[in-house]
This record gives sequence, C-alpha cells and structure tokens, in this order.
Amino acid sequence: MRVRFWGTRGSIPVAMTSAEVKRKLVTALVAAAGRGLDTPGKARAFVEWELDFSVSHTFGGNSSCVQIETGGPDYVVCDLGSGARGLGNTVLATGGPRGHRFHVFMSHLHWDHIMGFPFFMPAYLPGNHVTIYGCHERLEEAFRRQNAAPSFPVDFSRMEARIEFVRLEPERDYEIAGLRVRAKRQHHGGDSYGYRLERDGKVVVYSTDSEHKQDDPEEVRAFVEFFREADLVIFDAQYSLADAISVKEDWGHSSNVVGVEMCQLARARRLCLFHHEPIFDDERIAALLAETRRLEEITRRDHRVEVHAAYDGLELTL
Repeated sequence: MRVRFWGTRGSIPVAMTSAEVKRKLVTALVAAAGRGLDTPGKARAFVEWELDFSVSHTFGGNSSCVQIETGGPDYVVCDLGSGARGLGNTVLATGGPRGHRFHVFMSHLHWDHIMGFPFFMPAYLPGNHVTIYGCHERLEEAFRRQNAAPSFPVDFSRMEARIEFVRLEPERDYEIAGLRVRAKRQHHGGDSYGYRLERDGKVVVYSTDSEHKQDDPEEVRAFVEFFREADLVIFDAQYSLADAISVKEDWGHSSNVVGVEMCQLARARRLCLFHHEPIFDDERIAALLAETRRLEEITRRDHRVEVHAAYDGLELTL
C-alpha cells in the first residue's frame, strides 16, 4: 500500500504569511552565498539537497485528507478536509472526468474534516460514485447541510455523481474496497472514530482527533491493541504533552509523546505525526519532529519506531 497526504493541518486550514516567506528567503540566500549557483540546475539541486526541509519546503496548510492506494481500481480516502480539493482535481486531471469510485472513511463531522467536499469536483460529475462511511448518526445530514444555503451557494442536489452514505458499527470488521476495515470510538467532542485498514498483511491505522487518557490503563491497552504491529500509525499529535494534560485537557487531541509511547507498546513500525497545530510554522513542526525522533531513540527498548511528520504531498510506501 501507499499512503498520500493531501491535508495534514488540524482545526482550520492555514497559509504561510509574508513574514514566513521572507524568513525562508533570507535563510536560503545566506546559505547560498559564495556557492556560485549561477544556473537553475545548480540552484535547484542546492534547494533540494542542502537546505533544511523547513526552509526549502512547507508542511502545508490544508486540513485533513489522506489517500490510501491499495493497488485496486478504487480510491480510498480518510476524511474530506480542504485537502480533498487537490485530490479531486488531480484525479480528474490524470484520469478524466468520469468512471471513478471513491470510498471515504470519516473520522467525524467537525467542519475541518468535511469542508473540502463542496470543492471536490468528482462529486459534481455524472458517472462517478462516492460512498461515504462513518459511525455518526447524522453523517448524511452534516454533508447536506454544508452544501446548502446560507453556508454554500451550490446545493447538494446539484452534485450529479452517485453519492451514498453508509453507517458503520465500531469494533466490527468490514470488507470494503479490498480492505478489512474496523472503526474504533475515540475520545473527542462529539466522538471521533479511528480506522484500522488491512490488506495483504499490511496495516494502516488512521487515528486523528483522539485524546488518550494515560491514567486509564484499560483505554491505553485497548488502543495499543488497535495499533498492534501496524505498518503505519497516522496519529493526532496537535498538542505538546504539557498542553494536552493542562490547559487543553479534554479538548480532544493528543501529543507526540503519547504517540511514541503507544506505538512502542504496540510494536508499530512507523508513526506519522498528524493534525498539526495551526499556529505552528514550518520551523516549529520540524523541531517537533526532531524532538520526537530523539524521544523515540532514548526511550527505545528492543523495537524501533520510525517517526515522520506528515506534510501535504508526503507519500509513504508500506
């Protein structure tokens, strides 16, 4: 399987400010001084291979949307935040306007996780088929209300693709799009659900908008089993540990520290920090990644967890 990240921010989409762009330019120009970068090829190679990621790239600003490529003909997607716009446009540009089948697994119905759907162009074109799965009773209502006045000028009825809504039961296995899928309820306002998706011995766990109460051993054990030996755990690490257990307790998000601990206990192979805090700039997220990798190294026993930080455009092959 291959996992593609189209949106990785939490709570609300964000864009780089002009001050952040200038700071990157100044850092790059100083680093390039005296290097004779007098051709586009030389400059491009310098940017790609010698500058830190936080200077040469960006973690992006779209809200949650993750694609899981299974090798099958259908598209498998987790959440429809603002990153869904780029996904839909890419599908149409590379595969034409019709004949596409999408299976979408919704963690929950907060706006940052559904706001991309009104701009998901395959849904407006006949000949496409979108099935939206979730465990919430008001799953269909949330999408229809979003595509209606006064929130949006194009009504849901104008979407000409075949759109279906399917309620799932947590803790039950389903066979969908060649995957074995199981949902698990998570601690978040209004509830959210994580998904364990398995195919041909490979496992991806998508677990965003989840607060883990470390003082509840039974809950910890349950999630460790949910993450058990996953090839990739996409984990809500929006807060620092200090924030998660103090001023932002019960806000429904977790931290990088908890992610490392739970993945070590579960013997997961990769941890991907996700749902980045919207006030964090690229430098802060890069520093958080470095801190998390160091934490994993010093707390490691007999199992290594490879740590990544998700960014818009990241691809991970399992």
